[in-house]
Amino acid sequence: MTSIRESIRRRFEAITPIEAGIYHYQAPQEDPRNYRLHLRLEKNGEGVMIINAATILHLNQTAAEYAYYLVQGYSENDAGNAVASRYRVPFEQARQDYSDFLEQIDTLVTIPDLDPVAFLGFDRTRPYSGDLSAPYRLDCAVTYQLPPNIDPRYAPHTRATRDLTTAEWIKILDTAWDAGIPHVIFTGGEPTLREDLLELITHAEKIGLVTGLLTDGVRFSERGYFDSLLQTGLDHLLFLLQPDQVAIWEGIETAAQSDIFTTVHFSITPENQTESHAHLQKLVEIGVKSISLSSSTEELDDALVSAREAAAELDLALVWDTPVPYSTHNPFALEFKGRDRPPGAGHAWMYVEPDGDVLPDQEINVVLGNLLADSWESIWAAAQKTLD
Repeated sequence: MTSIRESIRRRFEAITPIEAGIYHYQAPQEDPRNYRLHLRLEKNGEGVMIINAATILHLNQTAAEYAYYLVQGYSENDAGNAVASRYRVPFEQARQDYSDFLEQIDTLVTIPDLDPVAFLGFDRTRPYSGDLSAPYRLDCAVTYQLPPNIDPRYAPHTRATRDLTTAEWIKILDTAWDAGIPHVIFTGGEPTLREDLLELITHAEKIGLVTGLLTDGVRFSERGYFDSLLQTGLDHLLFLLQPDQVAIWEGIETAAQSDIFTTVHFSITPENQTESHAHLQKLVEIGVKSISLSSSTEELDDALVSAREAAAELDLALVWDTPVPYSTHNPFALEFKGRDRPPGAGHAWMYVEPDGDVLPDQEINVVLGNLLADSWESIWAAAQKTLD
């Protein structure tokens, strides 16, 4: 595909991109895969496609145009003609590229337990760069409640005036979807302490959002709770590892052996640093394939570097852009040291507090507005001003 991609890349600046907007596709009833696609195109021609409300595919301009033709139901010949005409490339090359694109999407549709965020194998720009029309993810702190015996420092209780009702959170989820935000992660505090959490996840899935949950997993020891959680359609789990808690290890193992994408966040502390490599080894042994790391203080930077190297040796995928537990210390990964925010905060993702206030990130206490009192447009405009 190199020749046509190069041809398109050279001509893209002179070609008007497909009109920005949200586009949908539902496979016909006779298709046994019964998949659905949602495509968000940006003004610069780039986009994101949501597959079965379970995987978000970031697309550069080339891939985004092919995705548009797929969502619009173009045949291989029709798409080949369109690309050949727009970019003055040979029809057979254009048709074959579209065929290859369809094959890649088919693979993503049929493979279970995918990473919730992926990039298609096209040449692409740096993640989260460009002029976005809305963030890619909304982190929803549905409560700042914490389990008993947990230090209250691990949730910023003084920042939220109240917990929203079920109906109010549903309204926020609908606003997110209408704004073109494809992904929400339910966080806290400990979100499983809300009895309506399963209802909120079910609604988010119903309207088409990709959903994740940040949890300690302790409630998974309750008979039937984990099964009920899976029945909501939840797409991925992020566990907060507390190595001395047996129930958390049991919850992680249960999730890792089930059909749901699972990541574990491990924060290195003075108490656990000497055992950090052993904890990573244990995670691999119980089936975990993806982790995120942080340290509780800057004095542990060397231990964090060592843990990252150990994770690489164990073939653990290391993610950096998922939400992490609130603490009094900034938990950004080492590559962001010295910056006032991680790349993407207030741009690729935003954070909603239990009372509806919106922040660029959970660690950046700058209120951009309230999703129940202010329009999404005004909140998004305020977020972009914070980036200037």
